[in-house]
Amino acid sequence: MRDLPDRFWERVRVAIPQADVPVVQVPESLRRPRLDVSRRQVLAVGGAAVVALLVLALRLAVAQAGAEPVPVSATPAGLVSRSVPSALASDGAAAGGGASGGAGGGPTGAAAQVVVHIVGQVAHPGLVTLPAGARVADAIRAAGGALQTADLAGVNLARILVDAEQVVVPKPGEWVPSSSGGAPTGGGSGSGGLVNLNAATLSDLDGLPGIGPVLAQRILDWRTEHQRFSSVDELGEVPGIGPKLLAQLRSKVRV
Repeated sequence: MRDLPDRFWERVRVAIPQADVPVVQVPESLRRPRLDVSRRQVLAVGGAAVVALLVLALRLAVAQAGAEPVPVSATPAGLVSRSVPSALASDGAAAGGGASGGAGGGPTGAAAQVVVHIVGQVAHPGLVTLPAGARVADAIRAAGGALQTADLAGVNLARILVDAEQVVVPKPGEWVPSSSGGAPTGGGSGSGGLVNLNAATLSDLDGLPGIGPVLAQRILDWRTEHQRFSSVDELGEVPGIGPKLLAQLRSKVRV
């Protein structure tokens, strides 16, 4: 290329003029970036983290302290015996008004409690221990409460419990037997010997004055058809029970 004539290079210089390209200047502050973090800021962030950990630990300690185990003890035959909570025990004792007591008039360890067997439509059937003077409603709560399938209209929730009795919580259409062992359970008889029309069996009704097996079955059929008796007067709607017989039964039955 050195042999090319000078005229060729002169034409190249004329065809390609020299461009005046400006040079970009980078600020000095951007050439050496740095992060300025003061010692005070580091201490502030660390202090906030420590405070957050302490608050979390305090909340966990409070949550664990609030958990209170329910006393459960195994009993023979695979049953579960539960003690009534302290708040329920105080309510039951107040309701009983000192109904049970020892020979000297004061309640002893055994007389101050009753153990009942609750079965049927409750969350935890089995044995429950309650203070003397507790009621059927207390036993149901101690057993975990009644299920949605329970028919509490057929249970006398206000009745005071007796030691060693069985409490039956039925479902709709299921009638409580007149005797469940121990004391009466609010079934066919109880409350001063009155027969519960909503829980009586055929034999319970057959024992009433003026009621034989035929009329007893008619009462059961009426109860099945209408779900339950809401008043004693509804006995007059049963075929074969007139005003005279109804008047005799008023002092013998209840709902």
